[in-house]
Amino acid sequence: MSFTLSINGTPRQVDLPDDVPLLWALRDGLGLTGTKFGCGVAACGACTVLIDGQAVRSCQVPLSDAVGEITTIEGLGQPGALAPLQEAWVRHQVAQCGYCQSGQIMQAAALLAQVPEPTDQDIDDAMQGNLCRCGTYPRIRAAILDAAQMMKAG
Repeated sequence: MSFTLSINGTPRQVDLPDDVPLLWALRDGLGLTGTKFGCGVAACGACTVLIDGQAVRSCQVPLSDAVGEITTIEGLGQPGALAPLQEAWVRHQVAQCGYCQSGQIMQAAALLAQVPEPTDQDIDDAMQGNLCRCGTYPRIRAAILDAAQMMKAG
């Protein structure tokens, strides 16, 4: 089947069966490899993308249900510029192996869109489904708080 998906503000065409997970349409069908495969059962968060601003696990969203504006890590910043979250991630040296980071950042983006000034508890609640095998959780929290301040300052 042929699907037209709105990804990072651009209509993109994929010719894949309707039950193919969005993750594989992004990675294999469209070459957007920033979204990672982690577990395949929506338990780790590595494949997190936004659909209409809501964080979803793309490994569990069939193409037939991928309706709305899809934002991947590639579409988070502006052309040639990092988003505040990405800048904060670099500044706080969050990534070690880096594998989970695109999912972590996308989950954090959904949080900040809903809660512009999150508390530590807000961050813990929002991020609990995103696993980091390297254990950089304190740096993740610091980067989210930093990005919130950057976004508030404009």
